Amino acid sequence: FSSSRMLRQALRRFGQKLVSRRPLEKEVYEFEFGKKLRTLDLVALGVGNTVGVGIYFLANEVARNQAGPSIVICFLVAGLTSLLAGLCYAEFSARVPHSGSAYLYSYITLGELWAFISGWNIILSLVVDVFIVVQAWILTFDIFNGNHISETQQEIISQYVPQVTAENLRYFFVIFLVLVLELQSTSWIFRLFTLVKVLVLSFFIISGFMKGDLHNWKLTGSGGFVPFGFEGILRGSATCFYAFIGFGIIVTRVRKSHNPQRSIPMGIVISQLICFLLYFGVSVALTLMVPYYQLRPGSTLPEAFLHIGWVPAYYVLAFAIFCSILVNTYWGFMFRIHRRIRMMAEDNILFPFLARIHTNTYARIISTVTFGSIATIMVFFFGLTDLLHFTSFEALISYSLVALCVLIIRYQPERRKEENQPEVQEENGQIETKLQEENEENETEVQQENGGNEIQVQGKTAHAIEKLTLRRLFFPGSPTPTPLSGQIVYVCSSLLVLLLILLCLVLAHWPSLLSGDPVPVTMVVLLLVLITGITGVIWRQPQSSTRLQFKVPAVPLLPLLSIFVNVCLMMQMSAVTWAWFGVWMLIGFALYFGYGIQQS
Repeated sequence: FSSSRMLRQALRRFGQKLVSRRPLEKEVYEFEFGKKLRTLDLVALGVGNTVGVGIYFLANEVARNQAGPSIVICFLVAGLTSLLAGLCYAEFSARVPHSGSAYLYSYITLGELWAFISGWNIILSLVVDVFIVVQAWILTFDIFNGNHISETQQEIISQYVPQVTAENLRYFFVIFLVLVLELQSTSWIFRLFTLVKVLVLSFFIISGFMKGDLHNWKLTGSGGFVPFGFEGILRGSATCFYAFIGFGIIVTRVRKSHNPQRSIPMGIVISQLICFLLYFGVSVALTLMVPYYQLRPGSTLPEAFLHIGWVPAYYVLAFAIFCSILVNTYWGFMFRIHRRIRMMAEDNILFPFLARIHTNTYARIISTVTFGSIATIMVFFFGLTDLLHFTSFEALISYSLVALCVLIIRYQPERRKEENQPEVQEENGQIETKLQEENEENETEVQQENGGNEIQVQGKTAHAIEKLTLRRLFFPGSPTPTPLSGQIVYVCSSLLVLLLILLCLVLAHWPSLLSGDPVPVTMVVLLLVLITGITGVIWRQPQSSTRLQFKVPAVPLLPLLSIFVNVCLMMQMSAVTWAWFGVWMLIGFALYFGYGIQQS
């Protein structure tokens, strides 16, 4: 009996650690910026960081191999998906007075485990971005030098070094160049080059409407408007999603903004709309100027001007790529990686000495060498498309977690500073929870009686006991959130995420649905009934009355729609992406359960 009791206590402590939440008042490392930012500054920041190098080689790849002229629909789907995520980030920026991220929002709402998953994947996606921008440097040099780098590199160097090294030596050179340029960047360069690339993309759009031919959207025999079918649109949307990643940088400027509760949400939404209009216009112009099947494999966006004979414009657009690369380099990839590592180390999820990564030379060298080695491995073993998918995959995970956080926190009772998690200390090699008499009234006790038919919850601010009944699920009886209603939403939201994943798995085999196969059709109907019922339970619970400058409308529908679309796009990723994600998470879980959970 004693050993069984000790086992239950150990499991209880373990579970408490996994769901322990970060106090709202705990300080967060802030990015230092020289001046206060207005809404217009934040919009420029979001556009400059989002409209990056991806559009210059994504558009040709998706149009040629995945969607054809229907790439315009792909950007529409990807843009709406990103906008839904942006709305969720906007509410959290109005709710949490700190420089935000998916890591911080998950830690505050879902707990430590999900925060680690989010932060761990963000770190790798930032490392992947290094290689993507390196590839963009190579493409830009090839444009200005007539592909001489690609053509002559192997002819000369391969005589003296192994073939695999010759094929990738240029990447090492450009990585070195990127690191050097990071030290030379200033803010006025960012603003100038952001304006340049927006103007050049606008010029590309206008040129496409002037020189384009609508017949390219009506091709028969070669495909028509949707040559790769509905599946091509889905796969193209997943690839195009990479082009919309970047607005999250706005929520890191909370304390450096005038009236952040208003300017941050507006900056996110407006910048996302501007980016969508630019991408939509570029995809329309490209497919009107050049038939999709005539796009050369591995070609870049400027080559569309060669098709219509505008050679000077070819170099103008290449200069815009150059500006985009400098803007990306300005934000310093290693700085963003170091910032994420520092936040996690300060929470003791990673090794504490990494918290001094900005001031300690040894810690900075260790992290730079480690993640630089990972980027080098990617150069040899992964193609550019795989890395684009992986970055999109990580962003979709983060966006889904933030949407889930919005869904849950909207229905929770007000958190107060004194309502912190139980303190945890390590004694005699074991983690023990200190339960003091003076804070027993602040804990939530869940007791199951009568075979699980009733759950008693002791409120944090009242001694009254709430009982969970079938009627209370749909008629809560309180106009404001209570601990019981918050627990109901937490459990129902978790169930909904699982059901949405199952639904997306079934819908991924949509041809069998169209053929009328009764098994998948029955599964879809059953899942939809369950999803509708559980959503109804959440909808009936009282929402928080906290006044915010911005709130996501139509909760719980919009956060659930965001999660559903995100998961659908993740299902379109390649098997290589899923395999690499699994390997990275195995490494992360070994680190977390071996060290982080004991020290945090």
